[in-house]
Amino acid sequence: MSAIDQRPPLTPTAEPGPTTARRTLARPSVPGVAAGLALLICLASGVWAITGLRLNIATLVDSAGNAVDFSSRMLPLDFPPAPELLGLLWQTLAVVIAGTALSVVLSVPVALLAARNTTLNTPCRVMARAVIVLCRAVPDVVFAIAAFRVFGLGGMTGVVALGVHSVGMVGKLTADAVEQIDEGPRTALRAAGAGRLQQITGAVLPQVLPSLVATALHRLDINLRVSVVLGFVGVGGIGYSLATAVNRLDYQRAMALALVVLLTCFAFESVSGAVRRTLLPEVTTRSRHSRWRGWAARNPGVKAAPPAVARAPGHPPAGTAVAGDDGTAAVRPRTSPPWNGARVRRTVWLALALALVVASAVRSGVSWQALTRATGSFLPTLGDFLPPGTAGTGGTLLDDLWVTLQISLAGTLVGLVPAVLLGVLAAGNVVGSPRVARFFRTVILCVRGVPELILAIVLVVVTGLGPVAGALALGIGSIGLLGKLVADSLEEVEPGPVRALLATGARRRQVFFGAILPRAWPAVLGHVLYQLDVNIRSATLLGIVGAGGIGYDLLNAARVLEFGVVTTVVLMVLAVVLLVEGLAVWVRKVYA
Repeated sequence: MSAIDQRPPLTPTAEPGPTTARRTLARPSVPGVAAGLALLICLASGVWAITGLRLNIATLVDSAGNAVDFSSRMLPLDFPPAPELLGLLWQTLAVVIAGTALSVVLSVPVALLAARNTTLNTPCRVMARAVIVLCRAVPDVVFAIAAFRVFGLGGMTGVVALGVHSVGMVGKLTADAVEQIDEGPRTALRAAGAGRLQQITGAVLPQVLPSLVATALHRLDINLRVSVVLGFVGVGGIGYSLATAVNRLDYQRAMALALVVLLTCFAFESVSGAVRRTLLPEVTTRSRHSRWRGWAARNPGVKAAPPAVARAPGHPPAGTAVAGDDGTAAVRPRTSPPWNGARVRRTVWLALALALVVASAVRSGVSWQALTRATGSFLPTLGDFLPPGTAGTGGTLLDDLWVTLQISLAGTLVGLVPAVLLGVLAAGNVVGSPRVARFFRTVILCVRGVPELILAIVLVVVTGLGPVAGALALGIGSIGLLGKLVADSLEEVEPGPVRALLATGARRRQVFFGAILPRAWPAVLGHVLYQLDVNIRSATLLGIVGAGGIGYDLLNAARVLEFGVVTTVVLMVLAVVLLVEGLAVWVRKVYA
């Protein structure tokens, strides 16, 4: 009997005997069932965390009186005099800009060693990837505590802390960009006898530069929000003044500074976004163009745009006269782009950016003498943090790590529902109205602009010291990041199935559940686990302002110079973060 004869009939027949219906769903696999169980356990843990923390309506209602009292104590806002305020702003921005520039300088060689196509060998690649993971997993406040031991009070501590921690993000994205380059120019240089360094400077870095600049601008936004946290461990700027005001219970000055930080974050994100769109249009529109090309390739009726012709350095542009055989032609082919308006504009922006970085470094106290002193005290400082210890507080650390995990789970679950709702409404291919999608994108942007530390400070005053404030702060903060990721995932769904359902007369709700959600939900699940990973690290930092968890132990250990306890806390948080990250990678692999 042939294989065709063994197939079940497509429709039930009138013949007697049992009939077999054709399956429309894949049979569940063991990895799929295991991943589903893991997600159910995470969901149940979130519900358990909310219940255990007593995060309910009654708690919020009981806190209403505190909120009214806090409002009366914070008004009217007490802003510093304008010269003092501008000085604090410039000090904060200088630390952020210099720290981000340092991260770019450190990330480029690490990324080249971490990329598969430019690394020296496998051990170098593994080591470089480990450095990137370590920089990303260790909270920036820990780097600030270590840098404070070396550089003391001042901007240099913030520059080093932000620069080293940012290698985790900038290095990873740059390494990914290096692995995705076109190998053609590099192969041509290698064939011409160019060495490894010449290949990197002539063929690799020019292709990676737009992506590197876009990543640096994005990291600049993140570092501005992080700089507020560093003020609580002695880094100068608005964060330090805010921490001083909170410690004095001067809420009028604290909330005035918090409002300045909030407005600065909004302005900074808008300006950096505009700069990215102006200077790097090919980066900001790449994903949209790739989606369009993919759709056009599957629709033969669509006339595709002519591909751009890549021009190697030194190759004469079209229409340029070249020397003839008799040697009488006078026009030499150009070896560099002409000085047109676009090149002049880019050069001016580059000069301004370099001048800003130099001015920021000077304002932050970055100097050769400081680096020389740091070189001598690096190993003694490293020895202070080794070996890890508990100083007799091992049980307390485990209990507080458990509370930190509870805060993270509860915060993620609290923010999950509004984030998914806002993400769906912000996806243009779901709502069908660009105006509605833009409105909800703006709402998400506004929520993202609020630093979680400021939320935690306000909620600590309203709900009291403890994990409830931390969970609520993380819940609100999750709405911004998770909402954006959900919206992006929904919009990145291939338009083919959507158009097919629309052509059959399906309604928008049917299109969403039949064509968009089934293809987007693996990515959405991965984003939820990524948000949990982010919240675990954030919960550690929020403990510094009294929002509960192991962050309080971290700050106390640094204050009494028990740096072995600091190392133990970092290792405990690192283990939990890596566990969640591994779970996220596995779930995405199973459902991909």
